[in-house]
Amino acid sequence: MKRVGRILVTGMVLLGLLPVSARGAQLAQGGKSAVLMELSTGTVLYEQEPHQPLAPASVTKVMTMLLIMEAIDNQVMGWEDTVTASENAAAKGGSQIYLKAGETMTVRDMLKAVAVSSANDCACALAEHIAGSEAAFVERMNQKARELGMRDTHFVNCTGLDDGADAAEHRTSAYDIALMSRELLVKHPKIKEFTTIWMDTVRNGTFGLSNTNKLIRFYPGATGLKTGFTVGAGYCLSASAQREGMELVAVVMGFDTAQNRNAACKNMLDYGFANFAVITPELAHAQPVPVKLGTADSVEATLAGQEGVLVEKAQKSAVTMELTMEETVTAPVARGQQLGTLTVRSGDQVLREIPVVAAQQVDRLTWGRLFLRILRKAAMAQNP
Repeated sequence: MKRVGRILVTGMVLLGLLPVSARGAQLAQGGKSAVLMELSTGTVLYEQEPHQPLAPASVTKVMTMLLIMEAIDNQVMGWEDTVTASENAAAKGGSQIYLKAGETMTVRDMLKAVAVSSANDCACALAEHIAGSEAAFVERMNQKARELGMRDTHFVNCTGLDDGADAAEHRTSAYDIALMSRELLVKHPKIKEFTTIWMDTVRNGTFGLSNTNKLIRFYPGATGLKTGFTVGAGYCLSASAQREGMELVAVVMGFDTAQNRNAACKNMLDYGFANFAVITPELAHAQPVPVKLGTADSVEATLAGQEGVLVEKAQKSAVTMELTMEETVTAPVARGQQLGTLTVRSGDQVLREIPVVAAQQVDRLTWGRLFLRILRKAAMAQNP
């Protein structure tokens, strides 16, 4: 029975109807599951069995890298902190840089080895450094998965290796991989400094790294993200790319060869970039709103949300934006208080209504300050 992909959009209003074209229906044939997602909005543009729980192999490390980046950004550890490899980390099989028990490396170099060469030993060493043990780190992985709404996911290790007794319980879906990929790329963009490396070295230049994601070299605009392969999982990939202000992630699982896996992601990304665009709403020439009885005479306006509006590329030139604002507001004005609305339209169709809000707080004048202001105005009137 053939698996036929479905082109769709969830969570956003788009112009017109999206055709289930012959080309679209064949985007990821040959694999078990696939999802194409636009990152700024989280909109799914294409799917094939998106919620089927499958073995992800080393694509698991998207979540591992996410927790590593969170620890760095939250200053739990620093880039130049020293990480010591345990016997457990050094014993990891599969892709590795052959750490020895007791060997030390910086967080930066270990993360580089994980992102570029999928080093299982470094992934485990970093997990133990952050949480004390791999098991404790895996608990955090599953907690983060719940927070992100990854309902098809259960992790049992930080690497994706399937050589353990509980390997059959290590599962996720193409949709869930897209969710955690989006979280990593959008919230922690510095990871791209590592995921876009084609070749590099660690151990003072003595150990070479080569990116397992060949799209980094051969696909224009590629930003990452993570490959995976085991005999049980097949060939998997979360591939991200950015062009013309839009970033996509294409996820495939269960392919028979790396070449077919890469080709499917390329086809999905090509489809997304050819057919869709993201428009970034802007408050062009918006004037401050006058404030009555406030400690400031006016308040600056800003958009409540900065995410873009996803549209079909062919209709991009038809999009217009209409700004409606309050003429005045009366203090007190709370930061984030709505002052108006930016309406994004295509003809008569409303694509999105974005609240325009106060950029700062404006307190109300006290009676004493109000009385002084009246006296000052009266004095100025008498002495023009």
